[in-house]
Amino acid sequence: MTQESRSEKRRLLRDINLMGAEYYEKFYEQTYLEWKKFVSGDRNIDRSIIPRQVFDSWISCAELGLDPFAHPENEVLTGEALETLLATHREFIEISRPFMKNLYRFLEGSGFMVSLLNSKGYVLEIFGDPEEDKLVQTARGYVGACWDLKNSGNNAASAVVFYKKPVQVFGAQHYVRMYHGATGCGSPIFSPEGQLLGCLALFGRYYRANPHTLGMTVAAANAIENELRIRKALSETRVAYSYQQTVISSIQEALIAVDSAGHVTLMNDNARKMFGFPEDADFTGQRLRDVFKRENEQFFDLIENQETVTDTEVRIFFKHLSGDFTLTCNPILSSGKNMIGKIIILNEIQRAKSMVTRMMGATANFHFEDIQGQNPRFLRTVDQARMVSRSRSNVLLLGKSGTGKDIFAQAIHNESDRKNGPYVAINCGAIPRDLIASELFGHEEGAFTGSRRGGNQGKFELADGGTLFLDEIAETPLELQTALLRVIEDKSVLRIGGTRVRPVNVRIIFSTNKDLREEVRKGNFREDLYYRANVFAIEMIPLKERLDDIPLLADCFIKRYAVAMKKNITRVDEKVMAMFMNYTWPGNVRELQNAIERMVNFLQTPELTADLIPDHIRRPDSADEFGMDPETTREVDKQMLARLLNSKMPKNRIAEKMNISRATLYRKMKQFNLQ
Repeated sequence: MTQESRSEKRRLLRDINLMGAEYYEKFYEQTYLEWKKFVSGDRNIDRSIIPRQVFDSWISCAELGLDPFAHPENEVLTGEALETLLATHREFIEISRPFMKNLYRFLEGSGFMVSLLNSKGYVLEIFGDPEEDKLVQTARGYVGACWDLKNSGNNAASAVVFYKKPVQVFGAQHYVRMYHGATGCGSPIFSPEGQLLGCLALFGRYYRANPHTLGMTVAAANAIENELRIRKALSETRVAYSYQQTVISSIQEALIAVDSAGHVTLMNDNARKMFGFPEDADFTGQRLRDVFKRENEQFFDLIENQETVTDTEVRIFFKHLSGDFTLTCNPILSSGKNMIGKIIILNEIQRAKSMVTRMMGATANFHFEDIQGQNPRFLRTVDQARMVSRSRSNVLLLGKSGTGKDIFAQAIHNESDRKNGPYVAINCGAIPRDLIASELFGHEEGAFTGSRRGGNQGKFELADGGTLFLDEIAETPLELQTALLRVIEDKSVLRIGGTRVRPVNVRIIFSTNKDLREEVRKGNFREDLYYRANVFAIEMIPLKERLDDIPLLADCFIKRYAVAMKKNITRVDEKVMAMFMNYTWPGNVRELQNAIERMVNFLQTPELTADLIPDHIRRPDSADEFGMDPETTREVDKQMLARLLNSKMPKNRIAEKMNISRATLYRKMKQFNLQ
């Protein structure tokens, strides 16, 4: 062990003792009092102290008839039964043992024990300090013992097996009184196929509980899972050669190989299916020109006259049909580097679009069921959006930033008959004026300096068959609005630098935080486009007009970030909600969400207290609507922007984090003389 490792170990052991002395005694006493109430028959438990998961496990133990004051007699396998257990899990134990030893070496001398259990709760392996051996024997924690709920009540092992996620059970949270002196941390271990193999558990005295212990247990369990995946991958590699033909057949693209004379040497099943050939058709030895129709001169020329072709669009005629494909063609070389043929890969354009949209994350994740609120006006807005989702007309979402326009757009898409199609979102205010047309409509190769080789699909083409969400539509330049209106009217796009019109079937959802009527009056927005966009207009309700929803939203965000950050929040100070209710929320729901995320990040205890609330929310009377005087706001903006620029973060990501458009970002950079 290196000097650095020994220092880290000493620091951890010191932290364990300090935290036990300073915090866990009080928490233990509170938990113990609630446990006493429960086992005496009183189910009116303080839920701010006893988590739901622990309470449910107590109920289960009581229903199983476990005596909380008895000495548990765990089932223990011996003889042939034990040998069978260990033989069945031999590989699992062998793979896990080095990681268990490594974890134990780090904690050696701290009084912790490291155990490996299978998916039914039987102990397979254990490492611990010699001085704790008596405790192990008393608690029947040795190899072969069963630690499931029926045998020993709720504990880290049984909870992991039941919930299949990392769990910590502290002191008096155990149903059985005998185990109140211990704390256990457990983490599940899954096979590469996702099946629960068992769990890794760390047990020690309750006052040695520490936030590090659960994290270390999870890290060790993850390391075991990685080793399992590596071994599985190596095993699969050994037999990969025998699956060569199966792999070729399973390739989703049409795959055709020809020799140097243009005769077919291989055609996969998907090529036959794609072009309507019989499944048992064998074209081996036939000229490619004889297999396909004569109208395919462009296709033949690309293959015969160019050594390499990459993602070039081509139209292919077959039977009585035609289709658009991307063509990739590469030479097949002999060991002497002589070309002996070519491999041809054809991918349907429509399938390529679907693949691109999936890779871009072009999916809608939110549904109406995810939208939280009980305010009557807000619920009427949700009902309006539900009704609109069944239509195919364009939708205009109006509202200030942070009111949830993007969430409503996703919910409308997921409720519509286009839910299985792509959902593509673009922030019109975050893209430079000279690039937004290319982003929306695409471009052909060579259309402008720096244009992508082979051209590029625009967002309209990517959203074909689905929904296109145009956020901040009021920020688009007038010349683009003209082109946008033409696409809406004609339902087709013409790429920049192109001559071919491409039909698109897209439903558009517009959104803006501006008054479009006023923008039309000022001449900043085309009136005819306004009327096409404003078929269904839905007004988002600002948070300050739905204050009765704040407790519901706050509770939702607190739970979400507590889980994400692995924070155990058992209580929320009443002052927190009082301050939330007295604030005007100029940033709406997004500001509330960001404030709670910040609070949970800084949380050090199980109670969410008012001192964690950002200053501009705690003291709104001494600041402007954004919580600061103008000069302070300017300085904060400058410092934040300078820090983000120094981090080398992409400009679009910086704009997103500051909740401004890219145009505003560049204006601020110039204003603050930052490059």
